[in-house]
Amino acid sequence: MLSGYLRFLCFCTLIIYVSCYNNGVARTPPMGWLSWERFRCNTDCVNHPKNCISEQLYRDMADRLYEDGWLKHGYEFVNVDDCWSSKNRTTEKELQSDPVRFPSGIAALADYVHEKGLKLGIYGDMGTLTCGGYPGTMGYEKIDARTFAKWGIDMLKLDGCYSNETEQAVGYPLMSKELNATGRRIVYSCSWPAYRGGLPPKVNYTLLGEICNLWRNYGDIDDSLEAVLKIINWWGDNQDALIPAAGPGKWNDPDMLIAGDFSLSFEESKLQFGMWAILAAPLLVSADLRIIDEKIRDKIYFNTEVIRVNQDPLGIQGRRIRTDHMCQLWVRPLVGEQQAIAVFTTEPYGEPTGFTFTLKELGIQNPAAEYVLIDIFDTDNSFNHNSDKSYALTEPITIEVNPNGIRMFRAVPYKFSVSELKVDVLEFDLL
Repeated sequence: MLSGYLRFLCFCTLIIYVSCYNNGVARTPPMGWLSWERFRCNTDCVNHPKNCISEQLYRDMADRLYEDGWLKHGYEFVNVDDCWSSKNRTTEKELQSDPVRFPSGIAALADYVHEKGLKLGIYGDMGTLTCGGYPGTMGYEKIDARTFAKWGIDMLKLDGCYSNETEQAVGYPLMSKELNATGRRIVYSCSWPAYRGGLPPKVNYTLLGEICNLWRNYGDIDDSLEAVLKIINWWGDNQDALIPAAGPGKWNDPDMLIAGDFSLSFEESKLQFGMWAILAAPLLVSADLRIIDEKIRDKIYFNTEVIRVNQDPLGIQGRRIRTDHMCQLWVRPLVGEQQAIAVFTTEPYGEPTGFTFTLKELGIQNPAAEYVLIDIFDTDNSFNHNSDKSYALTEPITIEVNPNGIRMFRAVPYKFSVSELKVDVLEFDLL
């Protein structure tokens, strides 16, 4: 028999199903920084003062986003993850930050972030405890939503540890209702589907799109190429269920970007970033921005054309078209009858792999169309230098892909003149 609390939540859920509304945020995938993969739950500020979960860490990352050019490229969120709070609520039952590691409080941190034109995200858990053992939100949804709004929070990531299937089915919608009731536009990130296997029928993506702005579908990413490829392949294997769920204001989230940490090479870093753009994924970097390799930052994370693919206003998630041995071909429809094309390989040999495809494979319906290809990772190659070269739908296109690397193209209909094409592709202002 359900407890009194769960009976109450079930009643509230019936109301939520018919009263939730689009909160108007995250019309394109959110971009910013998130602490978890790089810094986890390090609370030892005595021995690790620069790497512990503290207000200084988040101030440092806000400084880097603002001063090093990240914000200019669209990275606007500074997201706090688990282990930020005190082990106890206040006498008014409100959450509070750890008094030693966050002596100024979360509201002051939000003010610091907002003064730089950035936004602050925070972590919570709909269970009785967070995954790190800190106070959860179950039974405190209204109080916590009001507290976050009062502090000036702009995004909430709500995890699902220490909760069961029945509790999640009522807790996640209830928190959506309470966040909307505050009147503050808070991006709501739900981990609900990750706890239910990520797929229908256990996951109701229609409901998720009505109550959440993004959601984790799969397990946590680790600092390895193996983890990146496992996520990409799961997305490809289940794309028929995942693609219809995504769109403006509601995004599948394959987890954080790890380029700039310890494991990925430069080519592998390009692979993850490019594929996250194809997947219309949130771009939340989890690296130490104080020491990140400038080449990875400037050539990958600051690549305006790849970001443009990610932020395309149509919001259509990309699709895997073909798997050929250790190569994969993906395509994502973009505005203006354009297409983003990605070819990556996990071939381990020390020379590039040749790959041939045709535009007809991409599912383009216009049989008379010709397209110009713009290489959006390598702006100096022959595809761009010969920008008046067009390709018919059935014409073979052969490229070479570096080991564990990616090639990405924007296919633009040849109805544009060369001068129009350059303006359209190279002088884009981020949305």
